[in-house]
Amino acid sequence: MEWYKDYPHIGYDLDGKKIFKPIRNKDELDEFLEKMDNPDYWRTVHDKMTGTDIRLSDEQVDLVHRLQKGQFGDPNFNQYEPYVDFFSHETMIHPVTNRPEDKRSFIPSLIEKEKVSKLVHAIKMGWIKPRRPKDSTPQYYDLWAKEDPNAILGRHKMHVPAPKLKLPGHEESYNPPPEYLLTEEEKLAWEQQDPVERKLNILPQKFSCLRSVPAFSRFIHERFERCLDLYLCPRQRKMRVNVDPEDLIPKLPKPKDLQPFPTTQSLVYRGHSNLVRCISVSPSGQWLVSGSDDCTVRFWEVSTARCMKTIEIEGAVKSIAWNPNPAICLVALCFEQTVMVVNPNLGDRVVCSATDQLISSYEQPEEDKPQPVQWLISEGKDFERGLRLTIKHPKSVKQVTWHGKGDYFASVLPDNGNTQVLIHQLSKRRTQNPFRKSKGLVQCVSFHPVRPYFFVATQRYVRVYNLIKQELTKKLMANCKWISSIAVHPAGDNVICGSYDSRMAWFDLDLSTKPYKVLRHHKKALRGVAFHKHYPLFASASDDGSVIVCHGMVYNDLLQNPLIVPVKVLKGHEISRDLGVLDVTFHPTQPWVFSSGADTTIRLFT
Repeated sequence: MEWYKDYPHIGYDLDGKKIFKPIRNKDELDEFLEKMDNPDYWRTVHDKMTGTDIRLSDEQVDLVHRLQKGQFGDPNFNQYEPYVDFFSHETMIHPVTNRPEDKRSFIPSLIEKEKVSKLVHAIKMGWIKPRRPKDSTPQYYDLWAKEDPNAILGRHKMHVPAPKLKLPGHEESYNPPPEYLLTEEEKLAWEQQDPVERKLNILPQKFSCLRSVPAFSRFIHERFERCLDLYLCPRQRKMRVNVDPEDLIPKLPKPKDLQPFPTTQSLVYRGHSNLVRCISVSPSGQWLVSGSDDCTVRFWEVSTARCMKTIEIEGAVKSIAWNPNPAICLVALCFEQTVMVVNPNLGDRVVCSATDQLISSYEQPEEDKPQPVQWLISEGKDFERGLRLTIKHPKSVKQVTWHGKGDYFASVLPDNGNTQVLIHQLSKRRTQNPFRKSKGLVQCVSFHPVRPYFFVATQRYVRVYNLIKQELTKKLMANCKWISSIAVHPAGDNVICGSYDSRMAWFDLDLSTKPYKVLRHHKKALRGVAFHKHYPLFASASDDGSVIVCHGMVYNDLLQNPLIVPVKVLKGHEISRDLGVLDVTFHPTQPWVFSSGADTTIRLFT
């Protein structure tokens, strides 16, 4: 510090600028007055480095006193520690260390010299620049900057200039044209309106001259609102993406390339006198069976639409299913609390007689176990009509469906009890209840076409059970309010569900428990869904009177998702009692679809 005694500065900062001494403008008189007035003057020290007066704390004052007395700075230091004789009192001839002095201790460092020369060279070349001085003046932004490219906000990329006020019109003039002045009725209507809904903010008034115009009462209020709008209203520029709307539509193949699929109505099967609830086709594709609310079951020849046989029963038929095994000629149907197994005696006589032999070959077991249902054999007139077995259930039956092998079939009793689903074995006349407790109201069930899985659809979920392990393997969430129907793809890895809230959900079982696609093609509730056995087709029937046929290609490559393309809307059924098409099913070999409706007809589309 002595070096700078005669200079106005006390050194240099990092940028090489002088650090000036603080100006001390106290004279002797000021010093004396401060000495008299300041009680801490005795403990105040002048710092030459910063040029400020520093008040010493009590600890610092104690330290100074101790040092003045010649004591140690640390009060806890014991100066009378016991002496430890580290070295022997005998004089040694060799020193403890005799390491020669380092050369670097008396020669300037070459490395430092090299570093300094590099820095000097960089400064000379202009590579190292002194720091920019900090601008301490506060910066102000123009909140309402115009689109001036030189303004700070104008240069800001996303800046949106504040919206300008609407210029005053004729109605705000002090002498407006007479057509702008409101009548008494209009004034009353204006006053009763909500301020937000008013087209004019003020009532137009007429004054004889500008001098007689009073001050605007809401001026400050309006200005304040304008300032609030400018300050609080978020302004954001939305980036418009120029996208051709055609590009957003997924590139689907043309329906022409996805043929064959049914396009035209070929035959109408008439004969029922009430709505036709359910239909089913024989495995050969030659015969069609239908169940109706007129308490009859009719067997039709597919190719001619001729009714071959009619069986009258004691109730409205809720569900009907032809045995999928071509070696057995049987039809299962349900009405009220009964499931009937019928031999229609159509087609190959050898198959019909073999079927009757199969049923009659049953031998009663020695131990008769109690069963939840009652099996009855039809005899006499009933046998001649084609009835073979009657299974009496404790509650009304809604649906009946066969297993692919043709020996087992399941029936659904929608009720809150735990006997909602029963599985019957034809050859042993045995019935079992697979579930101990109900998991909701069962709507419909289906067997897996190849694996021992059983699909049970409740109102919102489809549960997949393994019948061999007797455990739940998957629970599919249909994302709809009420499932009405279910169909399983012939390969078994995909399932479709129709619902009463006009949605159809396609599940890929390998992919997820949530729908792979939800199709909302229909306007009203879906009543039935079906897959074709051989063609990549599936159909849905709805209360809007239409059947929609879709191309649903499932690939063997697991990495490729199924391709779903709606190809045809088939209309023809009339809507009766707010009901349209009630059931739909495909022909087993041809790309034809059958539909039954509330207009008492069955229609074939080819």
